[in-house]
Amino acid sequence: MKPELRIVDMEMLVSDLGESSSLPDLRGETILQNQLKFQLDENDEMFEGYGRRKNAYPYRKFDSYTRELKKKIVKAAVLENQYLKAVFLPEYGGRLWSLMDKEVGRNLLYTNDVLRFSNLAVRNAWFSGGVEWNMGIIGHNPFTTAPLYVARITDEQGNPVLRMYEYERIRQASFQMDFWLEEESRFLNCRMRIANDTDDVIPMYWWSNIAVPEYEGGRIVIPAEKAYTLEHSLVFKTDIPFVNEVDVTDYKTIPESRDYFFDIEDSEPKYIANLDQDGYGLLQLSTGRQKGRKLFSWGNGDRSDCWQEFLTDQAGRYIEIQAGLAKTQYGCLPMPPHRVWEWIEQYGAVCIDQALMKDSHESRREVITKKLKDAHVFETLEETLRRTKQMAKSPAVLVLNGSGYGALAERGSCTGHLEFVVTEDGLKKWQEFMSTGILYKPSPAERPAAFFNDTESFCLLKETVENSNRKNWYAHYLLGVRYFDKEEYEKAKKEFNTSLELEETPWALHGLACVESVAGSEKECVSLILRGIEMRRTDRSFLKEGFKLLHNCGGYQELVACYECLDEKEQNISRLRFYYISAHHKLGLERKAYEMLEEGGGLIMEDIREGEDAMGHLWQEIYEALYGERRDIPKKYKFTTT
Repeated sequence: MKPELRIVDMEMLVSDLGESSSLPDLRGETILQNQLKFQLDENDEMFEGYGRRKNAYPYRKFDSYTRELKKKIVKAAVLENQYLKAVFLPEYGGRLWSLMDKEVGRNLLYTNDVLRFSNLAVRNAWFSGGVEWNMGIIGHNPFTTAPLYVARITDEQGNPVLRMYEYERIRQASFQMDFWLEEESRFLNCRMRIANDTDDVIPMYWWSNIAVPEYEGGRIVIPAEKAYTLEHSLVFKTDIPFVNEVDVTDYKTIPESRDYFFDIEDSEPKYIANLDQDGYGLLQLSTGRQKGRKLFSWGNGDRSDCWQEFLTDQAGRYIEIQAGLAKTQYGCLPMPPHRVWEWIEQYGAVCIDQALMKDSHESRREVITKKLKDAHVFETLEETLRRTKQMAKSPAVLVLNGSGYGALAERGSCTGHLEFVVTEDGLKKWQEFMSTGILYKPSPAERPAAFFNDTESFCLLKETVENSNRKNWYAHYLLGVRYFDKEEYEKAKKEFNTSLELEETPWALHGLACVESVAGSEKECVSLILRGIEMRRTDRSFLKEGFKLLHNCGGYQELVACYECLDEKEQNISRLRFYYISAHHKLGLERKAYEMLEEGGGLIMEDIREGEDAMGHLWQEIYEALYGERRDIPKKYKFTTT
């Protein structure tokens, strides 16, 4: 059959994502990569730690989801030829959800049977399965659960091309992905393009995170002899396949959650494969710009079981093989101004002799590398990249909209072919401010419409709060948010106070509470955030942020009293209940804390963070206080990854 592109409706089991937070992400989440130290050779020319972020601002967090699953109609884009069927989820970051090898009737990817959100991304909500495209900042990117622009064009051979793209506000850069199948090809083509249209060097990051089945007797194959990994927050380089007497290509033997970033020599082809016990599986390969390859394993103990079971329903276990621009995910690369980075990734099936699966890593690597080199696969890929450059700059027919932020940005010739549309009322009001200098003033009960981090709007805010917006509480509030994000806390405090003098709002109270928290003024923080909570008693995201501040600032009695004044619906929010139980423990009320924690078989905190050990430590501390002995944490609370 000739290649086809279809936009279809697909019924899936999906948990409720909820609306985005009403608050800006000022304090951020715990980010594991920000706590690392490096022990590398002087010849390891990498940019470790470059481009780190403490939060997701100006993006809002998605922290109001639940675990309850319901049937939902989801938009899907389907590319299909006689050999492959690729299904994408454009409403969820363009995720490549499944890739069916039609000749053998097998899915080459791990496809979850549900979309169930958990706290692993820079904006909190994340879900497992398929291939996730991560651009801009370190971690699971801001578009993981957000719609992308979807458009379609036709290549010079008449094949339909699926285009997905967006404007990324932290780096102020655009990314574009063109996907197509050729009539006689057994590989999906993914042509990636990142454009820096600014006048500045910016930190840039890209990793394609590929979820694949965790096969019994399976192996990964990689053309490398060394890898970067970490233990106890220290990153170092080591020989492979054996690390601490464990063959890391045999992922079923890896005991604990671990990353292995493979050091592929510049002269070697860039690929990674996941094979089952019979030698069949997925092969991902690319042109030379995509240098990095990685294996992520959840490990094979209690902690691994907790996370694997938490993320799915009945789909089983998975690992991730990944591909990125840098050699590790612990830093970004400096991207020059007015520059475009392009590369092609391909995804398809590979098969080697079953007997090799019981042989050495070196023998499997040699067979696949020779097969690819003999077929001149990588030379052909580089030529395809050059040949399709004009196609990548061609305008396309818009099918589905993304966000309107790209329409507000100053973009140059690198992204002029991409169509961005403003549809959100909040952005239309912001456009009016940028043209008139007069910012609208919402009611105190109205959620802030949009947050920005660009220089132009920042300068205009600073200028207009001295004249046309001098008596606008909202303008002073937004300027305070901008100063806080820049860590200019005294200026932020001044603007939040001015905003509150003009109009008492929960938003400025939260901002000022964050300033006092940073300053170590715990009593002031507690007093301020309690006033804010009183104004937002049914706002799930505000309550979560408010209770976090109360708990972190030691306002345990105030927290208990505040929780007990909430309605039952809000009291049942698992994160709030956790803080309530923890406050009882801090106040010495161990028996009541233990009973509440264990009620109903144990508290399930639906938004527990990857690496967060608070649940397990809370149980352990309460148990020791009650019974005078320290016990191992029960499996149900083992959500730490090490």
